[in-house]
Amino acid sequence: MSDAIKEYAEKLKIYNSLTGKKEPFRPVVPGHVGMYVCGPTVYSHVHLGNVRTFVAFDVVYRYLKHLGFKVRYVRNITDAGHLEDDSEEDKISKKARLEKIEPMEIVQKYTVDFHRILDKINNLPPSIEPTATGHIIEQIEATKEILDKGLAYEVNGSVYFDVIKYNKEVDKYGKLSGRNIEDLMAHTRELEGQDEKRNPQDFALWKKAKPQHIMRWPSPWGEGFPGWHLECTVMSTKYLGEQFDIHGGGMDLKFPHHECEIAQGKALYGVDPVKYWMHANMLHMNGQKMSKSTGNTILPEEIFSGKNDKLSKAYSPAVLRFFFLQAHYRNILDLSDDALKAAEKGLKRLLDAYQSIEKLPVHAKSTWDVKAWKDSLYQAMNDDFNTPVTIARLFDGAKKIKNIAEGKETVTQEDKELLKNTFETFLFDILGIPAVQDEGKTQKNMDFLMELLIDLRNQARKQKNWALADKIRDDLARHGIRLKDTPEGTTYEME
Repeated sequence: MSDAIKEYAEKLKIYNSLTGKKEPFRPVVPGHVGMYVCGPTVYSHVHLGNVRTFVAFDVVYRYLKHLGFKVRYVRNITDAGHLEDDSEEDKISKKARLEKIEPMEIVQKYTVDFHRILDKINNLPPSIEPTATGHIIEQIEATKEILDKGLAYEVNGSVYFDVIKYNKEVDKYGKLSGRNIEDLMAHTRELEGQDEKRNPQDFALWKKAKPQHIMRWPSPWGEGFPGWHLECTVMSTKYLGEQFDIHGGGMDLKFPHHECEIAQGKALYGVDPVKYWMHANMLHMNGQKMSKSTGNTILPEEIFSGKNDKLSKAYSPAVLRFFFLQAHYRNILDLSDDALKAAEKGLKRLLDAYQSIEKLPVHAKSTWDVKAWKDSLYQAMNDDFNTPVTIARLFDGAKKIKNIAEGKETVTQEDKELLKNTFETFLFDILGIPAVQDEGKTQKNMDFLMELLIDLRNQARKQKNWALADKIRDDLARHGIRLKDTPEGTTYEME
């Protein structure tokens, strides 16, 4: 780590959900970072809001690595134990039963889909991607240990964590979400299986499998399956230690999932398992919460293909990623056609600015302090990974590049190289926007395909097949490609 980078690294601050304030980042082991992020439950296509969360923590991962930390990033796959709300049925088992296939076929199908979407949006793979079903033995052992410490109890083949006893003898349950035990007791709903618990707010470490439950494993308490909360505790501590640096996830996981993880970790090891809790906020669409039940939802692939009834055209994965990063990860973000169009234009402006750097004239003296501009980018990222401010600073740089190109300002060769390297570092390496590659080849391919479509349309018009001619024109327009008929012929332009 260079002295300059080390200086930037020492100034990083992270908003800690546990304390409700920004804190200087000081890892458990200097120079090393352990980071765990709750991964998907692979029973359906990955939700767009989850993709936003994974992009946010991909940027965290990228920036920590850039600062010189040796990062072990663990993101799990939940392939068992995540129960449907208000029932005792596992989400994956339910989907397998409905589709009449094996649960692991469901797991494989949607894990592959999850990886494909994150690859498209240019996320780096985690260091380790453990699965819940790959750690059944460790979860049984953890359950035994919590039982031995008197903080859990067994009833009819299921084992429950004793929240009241933990709250009295170990630590406050609810400290992450700011809830107290009395309120939890007063507002607990009557759900299936509650009658065998000592207290309604107790949660399962191990559940007895009912006869119809497909996914089951032998245990000292009979055949069953692990509790969802325990899976993350076991996998995070196995690979990152009894206490590690960062635990991330969506805001919706703060309670009860992350609250239960804290309780389990402290029950097992006597220490708070995580130093810095980070939570990404929700994604809305057209001013409303995204929801399958109301139809106000869209899949990532539907955005990339344009095959949906919510947007006017297709948007690339790079545009979607850029759109996500224009808002701070802790803020609610509203997705709309206009917002994506603005993101597309903004990203094009930054890429055009970067590509024009090479042609900038150089002078003996700079009228612009490029080093100060670079420092402002680090200051933004060091302020709890503030990507919108970082992007605003990049736009400041784009404006300066335009001024230099027009002769309104000057830059030296040294500052020009610093400008180019800084753009590459922040736009491509840290924010993870895919670098433009084979642009000339892509444009030639586009021109060739458009010539074919224009010829096809011209033939249709000659044959008075107006329906086909209009369809070609209108379909292209929906995807942001405008045909212009002139006396010299037909040309096209991109919006």
